[in-house]
Amino acid sequence: MEKLFIKNRKNQNLSVIVERSNDQKGLAFVMHGLGDSKDSDHIKMFSKCFQDNHYTTVRFDTTNTLGESDGVFENANITNYYEDLEDVIAWSKIQDFYQEPFILCGHSLGAISTAFYAESYSEKVKALAPFSTVINADLSRQTYTEEELEDWEKTGWLVEDWGPQGKIRLKWSYMEEKEKYDLLKKVDRLTMPTLMIVGELDNTTPLRHQQILFDKLPGRKELHVINDAPHTFRSEAHLEKVYQILDKWIKSLE
Repeated sequence: MEKLFIKNRKNQNLSVIVERSNDQKGLAFVMHGLGDSKDSDHIKMFSKCFQDNHYTTVRFDTTNTLGESDGVFENANITNYYEDLEDVIAWSKIQDFYQEPFILCGHSLGAISTAFYAESYSEKVKALAPFSTVINADLSRQTYTEEELEDWEKTGWLVEDWGPQGKIRLKWSYMEEKEKYDLLKKVDRLTMPTLMIVGELDNTTPLRHQQILFDKLPGRKELHVINDAPHTFRSEAHLEKVYQILDKWIKSLE
């Protein structure tokens, strides 16, 4: 495992981990969601599954998250996640492990970032695994009550208790900025094999929203539901089930 810091386009530090395969069959980028990090258990598990299938993996902390990269959480948005992904891939292009096409795997905000990249550069992406993905602003708004949205917009802040992660504060501009990103508008470009996974109890990016995207995907596709799982896969049983699904899918790409 190689851990290092690189600079993004804003001259901010990005913490990156590269885990090389001695008999590399492919390359996979693995991306965390809002408030998680490259060292979250589910992100490490996604990465390990690719490594077990002889893929070199790259995982990183975006800026404005809870990991080791620069920035503060309250400034997080899709653009900063997406641009950091672009910058990590651009850095990887001059490394000796780089190869195309590669696989993109992400969770939640990381998932929409990887899917948006795949829509923009489909020729570079061998396969896509957007788990519990954000899809667009309209669907995201449906996961809040009218009162919650009105209060968020009026005060300028969303304040929530995220348990082990503590209280978080997120600017209203986070929701406004989501309007720039809608996976459904260019979904016809996602012709590569795509694996979608969502928790049965996910109330952030629920199954009914995942089904909308899944139904519009034009290529080879799979959608799996993890019983009793919330938005983020954290329990050992849920992580094991996701590993089994991901492992079988990776092998099917050979």
